[in-house]
Amino acid sequence: MFDKILIANRGEIALRVIRAAREMGIQSVAVHSTADTNAMHVRMADESVCIGPNPSSESYLNPAAIIAACEITGAQAVHPGYGFLSENAGFAQMLEDHGITFIGPKAEHIRIMGDKITAKETAKELGIPVVPGSEGGVNDVDEARKVAAEIGYPVIIKATAGGGGRGMKVAHDEKGLEVAFRTARSEAKAAFGNPDVYIEKYLQKPRHIEIQVFGDGKGNAVYLGERDCSLQRRHQKVLEEAPGPSITEEERQRIGNICADAMKKLGYIGAGTIEFLYEDGEFYFIEMNTRLQVEHPVTEAIYGVDLVREQIRVAAGEPMELDQDKLAINGHAIEVRINAEKLPNFSPSPGKITQFHAPGGLGVRMDSAIYDGYVIPPYYDSLIGKLIVHGRDRPEALARLSRALSELIIDGVDNTIPLFDALLQEADIQSGNYSIHWLERWLSENVPA
Repeated sequence: MFDKILIANRGEIALRVIRAAREMGIQSVAVHSTADTNAMHVRMADESVCIGPNPSSESYLNPAAIIAACEITGAQAVHPGYGFLSENAGFAQMLEDHGITFIGPKAEHIRIMGDKITAKETAKELGIPVVPGSEGGVNDVDEARKVAAEIGYPVIIKATAGGGGRGMKVAHDEKGLEVAFRTARSEAKAAFGNPDVYIEKYLQKPRHIEIQVFGDGKGNAVYLGERDCSLQRRHQKVLEEAPGPSITEEERQRIGNICADAMKKLGYIGAGTIEFLYEDGEFYFIEMNTRLQVEHPVTEAIYGVDLVREQIRVAAGEPMELDQDKLAINGHAIEVRINAEKLPNFSPSPGKITQFHAPGGLGVRMDSAIYDGYVIPPYYDSLIGKLIVHGRDRPEALARLSRALSELIIDGVDNTIPLFDALLQEADIQSGNYSIHWLERWLSENVPA
């Protein structure tokens, strides 16, 4: 087992890893930019190293600075968290070249799944169902018209690199295809430096279902149920729950076994998430995230496992403790993402936290790195906390979420708490009857107070 690990991240996910390491008796090293000198992850870690100025490109996205921090502190491994360098195959390879363990998948698996076309081709080879679409990249409008005619409208044009909803456009008919195609390519080039796109069938009312997988790199792998992440705004997840309210046990086992078997064939190590669109009982592969997800706590809640601890263990070469026959769902969990954003436009709201009170009680977990007097910097993601609740069933989890939200106090900056207060009043949310398009439509008609 490692004596010391470095966390190449910030905010609540850095705290999450520090806590797991401390319970395992492992020393932790926090890296930070000058803007994060007083951040909670810096305060809680055993050691800290400033790796650069405020822009993430000069600090959290600087592999050389992070490797130098490892060498200075003697850290034997790096946990990347999510975002930043967590899915950067080059970074994982650089660590390996320097004799430092990357707490995550092999560089080759990150590379394969990082390109959406290669990922889709690999998924098909591994037996994972995929959305009908182009076999590879589509380079011109004429080719786009041909593909769209074959799979049928509406279609969605997607950038092969990146994510976050950028470089994605929908064409409902041939008339709108050319504009959507050119716009998607333009956005992809501006956002990712790569204009390549591909085309898929656009499903009308799908849900976003993702399967949590975990492997030991030695041919063993398990699945830990699914999460429903259908409540999204501009392709960004807002609320996640597990298990999915629309998924039957038979469907769960069917798609779960397919995913676990695929990871066994791949020799995958660590945590990963295989994302699907789900409609009319069918699952269609979207992508695979080769890292820990923001929403991993809902899976931890219903299975009673610590995914970060398991990540660290298998990275150190220890046997995987997860056993498919012993993994059983217990109750229901929901997570809401609290962002420092001003409604209704969701514009970033950095500034000083004047008062913070976290909710408590049975089945309530608050993952956050803010505190009274903390100044949220304007340089990074606006996520400032995740509120996770766990109940015996979905109605109890919803009631607990409502109660916990009423206790949560974040003063000094605008935030998205009112959004969730309003959503919990909606009949579709109470029943679980929503698709990935539901929230966008609701927001067009409602302004959370």
